[in-house]
Amino acid sequence: MSLSSDGQTWDPASYSKNARFVSDLGMPVLDLLAPKAGERILDLGCGDGVLTKAINDAGARVVGIDASAEQVAAARARGVDARILGGEELTFNGEFDAVFSNAALHWIKDQGALLAGVWRALRDGGRFVAEMGGAGNVAAVHESLYQALRRRGIDARLCDPWYFPGPDEYGALLAKANFSIDSIDLINRPTPIPGPLADWLDVFAQRFLSAVPAGEQADLKTEVESAVRAKLCDTNGKWTVDYVRLRFKAIKAAG
Repeated sequence: MSLSSDGQTWDPASYSKNARFVSDLGMPVLDLLAPKAGERILDLGCGDGVLTKAINDAGARVVGIDASAEQVAAARARGVDARILGGEELTFNGEFDAVFSNAALHWIKDQGALLAGVWRALRDGGRFVAEMGGAGNVAAVHESLYQALRRRGIDARLCDPWYFPGPDEYGALLAKANFSIDSIDLINRPTPIPGPLADWLDVFAQRFLSAVPAGEQADLKTEVESAVRAKLCDTNGKWTVDYVRLRFKAIKAAG
């Protein structure tokens, strides 16, 4: 799921094979949204539309947006009204009863622009319900990527696409954007992945991998796997990544 196209591509087939857990584990935030029949809802970072369709099936009228043309095409194939649009480029004005996002907001660097666009898109009293990577998300992998690139003389901060805030930090951003916070929680959620960590890196860590020549990327992935294997891989070779999620519900205050 993507709200930014900066150096990151999303192949729907690879995503379905290696990252289906993203939508499969999205039900708690969907429950927090509690969509109602007839509501108009915006799904930010709709990806291939699995959760968007679930909101549609609840009777809401949903618009999905994603920066990935390939993912938007996959969502449209599910019958979703999906549009190619980045999270910092929202042009909606007072159209939605709710804005929903799962596993997408942490790809956005300009949170101020994102939140201002969400605020404009909502009707007064509308709700913003989202789950994103939170403080400590994929920390072992994140640190190992930094170390591996540092050993190659590369500053990983220059290619890091992720933003993982804690509740206090993001709560302050929401308040600054004129939202009132109904709930905001940091949730530890160790997450089994379907294959080797190298496949996960291919999907989610492209910006880090592309910091080295293509011919060196396999060695970089092997190095990262070796560094975190004892912590994240069991004796049967099953990988579980140290996910931490930030889940919140905020209400648009009158402007």
